[in-house]
Amino acid sequence: MRIKGIFVAMMAMFAMATAAIPAPSRNASMVTGNATSQPIGHYDFCQIHRIECGANRNAGPVAMTPGKWSLVRSLNATVNRTITPMTDKEIYGKDEVWAYPTTAGDCEDFALLKRRMLIQRGFPAADLLMTVVRKPDGEGHAVLTLRTAEGDFVLDNLAADVKPWFGTPYSFVKRQSSYNAGRWVTIENGRDVLVGALR
Repeated sequence: MRIKGIFVAMMAMFAMATAAIPAPSRNASMVTGNATSQPIGHYDFCQIHRIECGANRNAGPVAMTPGKWSLVRSLNATVNRTITPMTDKEIYGKDEVWAYPTTAGDCEDFALLKRRMLIQRGFPAADLLMTVVRKPDGEGHAVLTLRTAEGDFVLDNLAADVKPWFGTPYSFVKRQSSYNAGRWVTIENGRDVLVGALR
């Protein structure tokens, strides 16, 4: 009986000790830093689509509604389903071509199309930012970041769901500036994200 009492007391002390340990903190939004290099593919894209690569009116992250979330999720799934993944080498015979896909494209092409479609549906360009990440295997990848009042979310051609940026398996490197679509900034807390296995 005494052993049982000691065991119960120890378990109670353990429970109190673990309750005092704070949960890991996650930043809902990326912390951006200094200006950095623009990806060469995006630079070339901007030479063709100059109107899409200038200053943005940055009124702050967009306030989301259930209707807006439904639109974002539906659009992400539709683009992922209708565009065939292919490399730039397979499509154009060269590396790093950023373009709007019609039937096939690689990661940045998916992201560019989603960005354009959401802008056409009323989302501010300042809240739809092309973003460069690294997969767990070190390979470069591009996604679209949606800035919201609830935090930053990722639209990814490798995932059916729209996820919070810290819920992805990536290390975040840089993204477009919210103030100017032709400029890029570093992501200061991008390497603090826990990296998991890519499905």
